[in-house]
Amino acid sequence: MFTGIVEEMGAVTSLGKTLAGTRMTILASTVMEDLKIGDSVSVNGICLTVVSKGERDFSVEVSPETLSVTTLSHLTAGSPVNLERAMKLNERIGGHLVAGHVDGVGTIRSRHQEGNAVYFSIEAPQEMLRYCVVKGSITVDGISLTINDVTDRGFSVAIIPHTAKMTTLGIKQVNDTVNLESDLIGKYVERLLQERSQLPKTTPIIDKDYLQKRGLI
Repeated sequence: MFTGIVEEMGAVTSLGKTLAGTRMTILASTVMEDLKIGDSVSVNGICLTVVSKGERDFSVEVSPETLSVTTLSHLTAGSPVNLERAMKLNERIGGHLVAGHVDGVGTIRSRHQEGNAVYFSIEAPQEMLRYCVVKGSITVDGISLTINDVTDRGFSVAIIPHTAKMTTLGIKQVNDTVNLESDLIGKYVERLLQERSQLPKTTPIIDKDYLQKRGLI
């Protein structure tokens, strides 16, 4: 489990691709401090397991399934990546609860500057949009962000200069793809209501109005 607060940007140093999967080695500094083999690390929002560790880098193995449903297949040697170690239960959760299990891949459709913030419009899979709520949380390439607006095709977010500097989102451009993970709470609420037969199997969009009408917020 993670918080969506990226600790640093690392860099891919090597990729070894085989029929069984891909072994990726990542250069890092901050996350190396107490990292151990077997630990979980979020790499661009994807929970991966450390399989080897050097003084300044670590390696993870990526399955063909993960490559097929995330943007990791687009990485090459030298690509920057967002890194976060698994959260500790005795620390503050600065973002929100992030599982590191990508729900879909989005595409940046616009990017513009307003004041000190950079605004992004991201097209997202339809099945994800029912979990998107204005002022709710979403994870974009491992970054916990607040949703500013939701449309029938996507959503918008904004980042401050610190986030732009510390994460890969600061260098992302129009038509670049990003890993997306919906807020866990929305998924659990939907599942619980389905089990109690309060929702049809083909669910409507769960937004702020829907939850208010049912006394859930």
